[in-house]
Amino acid sequence: MPDDSRGLILQRGGEEIVLEKSEDRFTVKATSKEEVPGLAAQVSAQVNRNSPPKMSEFVVPANQRDQAMESIRNSDVVKYASHVYYFKDDPASRVYLTNQLTVQFAPHLGDHSVTQITNEFGLKRVKSIEGITNAFVFEVTDGSSENPIKVANQLMQRSDVLTAEPNIIVESQQHYRPRDPQYTKQWHLNHNGGNELASGSHIFAEQAWDVTRGNRSVVVAVMDDSVDINHPDFQGLGKIVAPRDFRGKDFIPLPEDAEDNHGTSCAGVAIAEENGIGAVGAAPGCALMPIRTTGFLDDESIEELFLWAINKGASVISCSWGPSAVYYPLSLRQKAVLTRAATQGRRGKGCVIIFAAGNANRPTDGVVNESGWPRDAIKGPTRWLGGFTVHPDVITVAASTSMGKKAAYSNWGPQVSVCAPSNNAPPGVGLPDLGYVATPPEVNIYLPGLGIVTTDRVGAAGYDPSSYTPDFGGTSSACPLVAGVAALVLSANPDLTAREVRQILEQTADKIVDPDPDPQLGFRKGTYEASGRSDWFGYGKVNAAKAVQMAVKKRAVPLTAPRSVQAQNNTAQNIPDGDAQGLLSAVQINDAGAVQDISVTIDIDHGYLGDLEIRLVAPSGQSVLLQGRTLGIKTKLQTLYNLQNTPALRLLLGEASQGRWQVQVIDSVPTDSGTLNWWQLKLGI
Repeated sequence: MPDDSRGLILQRGGEEIVLEKSEDRFTVKATSKEEVPGLAAQVSAQVNRNSPPKMSEFVVPANQRDQAMESIRNSDVVKYASHVYYFKDDPASRVYLTNQLTVQFAPHLGDHSVTQITNEFGLKRVKSIEGITNAFVFEVTDGSSENPIKVANQLMQRSDVLTAEPNIIVESQQHYRPRDPQYTKQWHLNHNGGNELASGSHIFAEQAWDVTRGNRSVVVAVMDDSVDINHPDFQGLGKIVAPRDFRGKDFIPLPEDAEDNHGTSCAGVAIAEENGIGAVGAAPGCALMPIRTTGFLDDESIEELFLWAINKGASVISCSWGPSAVYYPLSLRQKAVLTRAATQGRRGKGCVIIFAAGNANRPTDGVVNESGWPRDAIKGPTRWLGGFTVHPDVITVAASTSMGKKAAYSNWGPQVSVCAPSNNAPPGVGLPDLGYVATPPEVNIYLPGLGIVTTDRVGAAGYDPSSYTPDFGGTSSACPLVAGVAALVLSANPDLTAREVRQILEQTADKIVDPDPDPQLGFRKGTYEASGRSDWFGYGKVNAAKAVQMAVKKRAVPLTAPRSVQAQNNTAQNIPDGDAQGLLSAVQINDAGAVQDISVTIDIDHGYLGDLEIRLVAPSGQSVLLQGRTLGIKTKLQTLYNLQNTPALRLLLGEASQGRWQVQVIDSVPTDSGTLNWWQLKLGI
């Protein structure tokens, strides 16, 4: 690392983040608070009333900063004075530097060696970090000639240091709130009240995002008419996974017809990327598997859809569609493939399958005495059956409004699992002979409630020429919203089964109540039975914050493995430069058993580690990403990957231990080269 960069590269979470120095401010730590006013007067500085704890922020004209800092540092009543920084890509941010840093040393390094290293840098040990091997908190002392940022960067050049991070201070907000311009209009995620906004009618997304905003290893499959994967809110490394077009019989599920708008909006509700550009999905950090359907619900089409999702690694499957028929029982094959997805998908934990209840204001399974339909197309006692929405492995989602009441169109019945916020509108249904019609008796009164802001096809095509639509809705919107929450739940705890995810969503749902009669049919179903469910709302309105918090509480404590086996490959191998296939290095495990614990230690020298992607491949062929391209300009990697710091390794729990295990190192960017020196695999079986 060049000397002139050492003070502006922040080591954080395995990444190197570029900082810039604020031109008009710096921090001072005086021997006492009483000294601060005099120090400020000495350099004609204003003191920020909202200064970070245990320090004072001085604001001065930009051209006087360096001179003022030098004067302050020469004072006998000043412990230290430090620059204030900001993240290079976020000039409005403020990053304050403390005198602490955290260092994790290689497991083999003894206490004497640790002391020798830290004394060299003038560090004083404060405490060890519980639960992390050989990791400590240090303070810089008067014997240190450099600040914690520079010390951390120097330490990271050593092969016996795994992590070195300065302790920085960033002003907190109560809950995470994206800066995407459309987000302030996305009331369904979070709001603080307003016109036609009842208290608690949102899903409390910001509190959930305090825990997780989603993980790329959790993939949401959106099966629909198409998805405009060129939309800026679907961009990002690893965002799109296994796209498929079953209508066009290719792998580009883009919209073609004028009416192919629906899927793009659904996908945005679930997982639109948080990128500062447009809208945000419920799980912005998760991946999207866009699947364009044929538009028909024959057995083969349904099998193709769900088998693709199973085989390509979908975690959650969102389906905002249903049959264009009043009565539609599923065939044996259709039932079977849904059950297969829900029980065998996600490596046996099950895909979480979510369907929209429908928008006709009719039962998911029940009889209505119909009259008033155009041409008497439906008349007399009529049984409504949604097929997919009554499958026992499906989470069926109804819709509530921004007023915290039932959406007038939302289908209802004992199969409804939960509801989620959406718009309000008169009920309607699409039938082959009639097209889309309002279900009778028509609802002509004003229906209060706001629409859903989400992604739209790019440009003039779609619902709105702005690439975003302000009034998406229906149970079509409620369904992917629940899919996004389910993806957050799995991001917080990937060990959960599909059934457990459903239980969490139901058990943490808010019991919204609607005492008013249905504006179309006149009956009241907006309260809850003794069992805790309602025909209108299921077990209630989904609450992302509570669901994610329960998922975290259910994280399993890793069992102590009864037996440990290990293998190590000490043969140094050159890493092919600019080769997408990379290097494969193998070890053999001869002991048979199921993997209960796993860790991998890797030692690499490379001219630019940010070029590398590292994977572990099990004997079954299952591959897990250990290290993405986040190491930046570092040149030495000696790191332990385990279940605690690399959650993706949980995918290998239960695998057969016996056989050939491989590490794959890929350097897909030409120029810099390097060597895999050695690696070690430890299994608990």
